[in-house]
Amino acid sequence: MLETGARAYRIRGGRPLNGAIRAQTAKNAVSKQLVASLLTAEPCRLLDVPDISEIELALGMLMEIGATVSRDGSGAIDIQTADIASTAIGQRYSGVNRLPVLLIAPLLHRAGVARVPVVGGDHIGERPIDFHVALLEQMGARIDADRDGYTAKADRLRGAVIHLPYPSVGATENAIQAACLADGTTVIHNAAIEPEIVDTVLFLQKMGALIQIETDRKIVIEGVDRLSGTTHRPIADRIEVASFAMAAVATGGRVRIAGADQRTMVTFLNVLRKVGGGFEIVDDAITFFRAGDALRPIHIETDVHPGFMTDWQQPMVTLLTQAEGVSVLHETVYENRFGYTRTLNDMGANIALSTACLGGKPCRFRERNFPHSAVVQGATPLVGRRIEVPDLRAGFAYLLAALIAEGQSEVLGARFIERGYADIPGRLASIGADIDVVPSLESDLAAQ
Repeated sequence: MLETGARAYRIRGGRPLNGAIRAQTAKNAVSKQLVASLLTAEPCRLLDVPDISEIELALGMLMEIGATVSRDGSGAIDIQTADIASTAIGQRYSGVNRLPVLLIAPLLHRAGVARVPVVGGDHIGERPIDFHVALLEQMGARIDADRDGYTAKADRLRGAVIHLPYPSVGATENAIQAACLADGTTVIHNAAIEPEIVDTVLFLQKMGALIQIETDRKIVIEGVDRLSGTTHRPIADRIEVASFAMAAVATGGRVRIAGADQRTMVTFLNVLRKVGGGFEIVDDAITFFRAGDALRPIHIETDVHPGFMTDWQQPMVTLLTQAEGVSVLHETVYENRFGYTRTLNDMGANIALSTACLGGKPCRFRERNFPHSAVVQGATPLVGRRIEVPDLRAGFAYLLAALIAEGQSEVLGARFIERGYADIPGRLASIGADIDVVPSLESDLAAQ
């Protein structure tokens, strides 16, 4: 397990957030593009890379394989894996995140063999890698599993027609990387089409890949013999933008976010407007604020893109504790993503969970006894308390609750939040939050 020193955030709530920040580039694009750089022996350059622990984890894995990495102080990262020094990812990365499984295809292309540890990530529901294993085996890989990880071998991957049972982001990314250098054409049906995937497709196209995104969630990749190095600026992080937008609305402030991209946030912006938030779009920035005195309740169902993103759900629940009336959120992407609401209730919220599908969208969890719907009764005042963060996205929901709450909160487990948000205390302080970083006495032995 990788460890960091225990840190906590001390927040005194009740202050509106006002000011301007710049959006960081998307963690879920940058980390995958760093992995994709392994598909060439030539140098690649990524611009404006966020200073977050998830990126450091990705770089650590790649350097174990043989990548050389340099930074110039501007936020750019230059990475090159001229030779494969090792085809195995160390056990210290076991259970840390989902990236190891994405390294299998590049290593098979470069070396014909790959050994990766058991994958991990936030505890938000079952995320097995059976989709990944099935598609790689369909493309010619031989994969053996044991309790410590997976060993894959292949002479050369070949094109295939892949039908994903669910539009999984990770499986789609794995199939695309496997197909770029495969022998023949690969067709992915029921593919995920999130903006971060499209951005990685653009990165790979710059490298020389032949990838076509067609209608009805179909992606067609014609395998090529080699890819070359390139320079790329990843898209803005739409999760971070939404997080700060909801903080502005919840606290009754006004925050301008430079670099925010309306095109990746259409669904979120519509929902925010219905709730009572406002926004103004000028040039390359979006300014967020509360449009009226009271927030309004709403019914939301999460979904794969272009639906309402599951990673927007947690801070939205916190925001809706301040709306006048009953709101309903139906989570259709992960079955176990409302555990954090217990802490919000301890702070004064009124949130009830249900195993029923409280919505009309098709749901994999119907009649399976998962508490995947939430009913939020508002508005309820929140009171500061000591909070322990369970995962990255719940972490920002807790930060938002602390910013709203009367009194002082201590948010333990800063390491989870710092996986996805760069300099969160400094940036929040710059727009008016009363926040300090303090040592934490908690047992901070969990992985980042």
